[in-house]
Amino acid sequence: MKSKLIMIPLIVLAGCSQPKKQEDNAVKLITLDPGHFHAALVQKSMYRGVDSTVHVYAPKGTDVELHLSKIEAYNKRPDNPTTWDEKVYMGDDYLDKMIAEKKGNVVVLAGNNQKKTNYIKRSVEAGLNVLADKPMAIDGASFEVLKGAFKTAADKQLLLYDIMTERYEITTMLQREFSMIPEVFGMLEKGTPDNPAVTKESVHYFYKYVSGSVLVRPAWFMDVAQEGEGIVDVTTHLVDLVQWECFPDQTLDYKTDVQLVSAKRSSTDLTLSQFNTITKSTAFPDYLKKDVVNDSVLKVFSNGEINYKLRGVHAKVSVKWNYKAPEGTGDTHYSIMRGTKANLIIKQGAEQKFKPELYIDPVNPKDAAFEATLNEQLKNLQGKFPGISLTKTKTGWWVNIPDKYKEGHEAHFARVTEKFLSYLKNKDLPAWEVPNMIAKYYTITAALDLARKK
Repeated sequence: MKSKLIMIPLIVLAGCSQPKKQEDNAVKLITLDPGHFHAALVQKSMYRGVDSTVHVYAPKGTDVELHLSKIEAYNKRPDNPTTWDEKVYMGDDYLDKMIAEKKGNVVVLAGNNQKKTNYIKRSVEAGLNVLADKPMAIDGASFEVLKGAFKTAADKQLLLYDIMTERYEITTMLQREFSMIPEVFGMLEKGTPDNPAVTKESVHYFYKYVSGSVLVRPAWFMDVAQEGEGIVDVTTHLVDLVQWECFPDQTLDYKTDVQLVSAKRSSTDLTLSQFNTITKSTAFPDYLKKDVVNDSVLKVFSNGEINYKLRGVHAKVSVKWNYKAPEGTGDTHYSIMRGTKANLIIKQGAEQKFKPELYIDPVNPKDAAFEATLNEQLKNLQGKFPGISLTKTKTGWWVNIPDKYKEGHEAHFARVTEKFLSYLKNKDLPAWEVPNMIAKYYTITAALDLARKK
């Protein structure tokens, strides 16, 4: 294919209060081969100190077209529109072109995970910072490449960071906060394989709405060779939260602190009709034929479970994908941290109207002093999270969280990006972040190897 430069000006609405085009020392974003809607969500907001011109490099196709349509929709929305100006290059040599031109200093990656680790490697080698959607590695080989990329980034004083949106979900934030109050939580239990100290379960759906519209997923999203199996995809978030909550601000060493116990994988079966609804493709592409049975059912290995020990603490993470959520429901999450004094539980089922809620259940319900201690400690936490309160339940307390803290998944991308930009500007990435990212990707990729041996 002959390469060509395509300039696609996006509409800037008059009267917009967003930051104007920045000076030459501003952060300049490059979007590389956007194939996942998370790439667009990074740009759902504008950021102070970030140039409004974004250079996009991608092969020609529907992936980049869908990405640009989302950015244009953000620019045209009536409420607080963005002012992004996308400069787009499409051609087979898009990666080499991006590196040769270096039109920016931060590469945003969210797309085909089979290619992503090499994109990361090439970007940092070229002296570019990287903000990457998860997962940054999907198997043992790419994990080794990722480790090398982190070393290169360190040598060149670059920032390589992944998008961990779930750290900004308010129920998870408060679960972590309460777990750091010994008077309430006690000490984290060690647990057993059958009764882990920490459990995190996540249920997702291929058919979903994003920014008010039905999401069209690329056909390759259903190919685990390109997207990665479920055990190395969504579990990235769950493993990250286990590390972030159980050992806050502590550096982990994957060689000594992670011990796998067991891992398993299974498939979600999609009919051709369901595949068409999700992807708008009328037939299974050739690269998916290896996963098609009876010429009509696609088996997507999107489900996985990992049982492991982290510094001696038993943890279990699991993910399951279904085709479509029942009407009025959506993605769900369950999490429990078991302490010697109380269990901290996040539920998101029918009882919670499919919205995450946090509960505190004392281990000894007959301990009359526990309630007084809990209320006293709550006062301290209210200084950090004004408005939170407690409501008594049959087994303990429900944490009443004001709506102002419930931003939703899409808004969390701005929070992660703001944190990334702060680290980039102030050169103050915590010392534990990189080792813990490495530990996280070791855990999921080693678990995949273990699951495939069965």
